[in-house]
Amino acid sequence: MAPLVELRQATKRFPTGKGGVHTAIRDVDLTVDAGEFVAVVGPTGCGKSTTLSLISGLQPASSGEVLVGGAAVRAIPEGVGYMFQADAMLPWRSVLANVAAGPIWRGVEKAEAHHRATDWIARVGLAGFEHYYMHQLSGGMRKRVALAQTLVNEPSILLMDEPFSALDVQTRALMQQELLRLWSGSGAAVVFVTHDLEEAIALADRVVVMTSSPARTKAVFDVRLPRPRDVEELRTTPEFIDVYREIWSSLSAEVDNARKVTPRAA
Repeated sequence: MAPLVELRQATKRFPTGKGGVHTAIRDVDLTVDAGEFVAVVGPTGCGKSTTLSLISGLQPASSGEVLVGGAAVRAIPEGVGYMFQADAMLPWRSVLANVAAGPIWRGVEKAEAHHRATDWIARVGLAGFEHYYMHQLSGGMRKRVALAQTLVNEPSILLMDEPFSALDVQTRALMQQELLRLWSGSGAAVVFVTHDLEEAIALADRVVVMTSSPARTKAVFDVRLPRPRDVEELRTTPEFIDVYREIWSSLSAEVDNARKVTPRAA
């Protein structure tokens, strides 16, 4: 069976303000199967997020191929959900109105959209907060709203761009566990970009290590840790530590390369 998501030698170049060209990613190969959780790690600024923009159709590849469901991506593919690092909610709308907005924009009747939104608000643990506004919620609660806002559309592909990076350590662990609970059994493919290797290992079936900029696929590691996972307890097990050491041996070299280049670029 063909992968649900596939990048073949995908390259993305952007024009710079000085009339030059910046290559964000180069010749990236990546596959993601239905129901698979893949985490992408690499040095800061290497181009990890650009990979998501190509899969989502928000940016076209400069060369190479990007396929979703076996078809070349020419626009935003059907069934893609995108959760950004920053909140994408409308502050003048309530929790209910924000979560219901996606189905309404897709043509679902308002009453049905509100019914689906109410169900997902409860699933993410915010029952009773339907009529609150964003400024009335904590950071963790806003992330729960963002999860509901994304999952209410029942995506077959979930793209996540460092969604928990701004949270404190305890809240981040709670949200990681919540994500695994909501994703389990959904059949959705997840592509999760993170700078946190521990987070990647705790969540993913496979971890893709990207090189320093411009990003290329350096290595892919299988994470053979049993599911379901308790992300807090998992981090202290010898098996987790062994996987961490194996992947870090590959990732650390790219982090060092990025550190050497950054001062010269500045």
